[in-house]
Amino acid sequence: MPRYMIRLPDPASARGSTPELAFTAHGAEAFAEELQAALATPALFERWRALQPDPDEVDPALGVTDPGARVRGTQKGLHVLLEADTGIPGDILRQRLRLLAGNHWELRDVRF
Repeated sequence: MPRYMIRLPDPASARGSTPELAFTAHGAEAFAEELQAALATPALFERWRALQPDPDEVDPALGVTDPGARVRGTQKGLHVLLEADTGIPGDILRQRLRLLAGNHWELRDVRF
């Protein structure tokens, strides 16, 4: 299972442009919990889909989940590191991170 290493350089700015989809977390563990929920459950996808002009036309493949996804968060100085172990495809992971954190995240490494 791939391990994605994600860095939030400025956690206070790690918010997507749509408040009902964005991170609300404060602290490394809370960011990890929210990302894990976004990967393991359909809740974030369903909220996003409901906001689309024609929700029924959204490709259901975008809603893939990984109930076994695990995310750990660590505070490193002023930034947060997230380690996500998940079978979710990288493009779906990036889409969910954009919803949650906007452009305020960096994919640092992927290990298989």
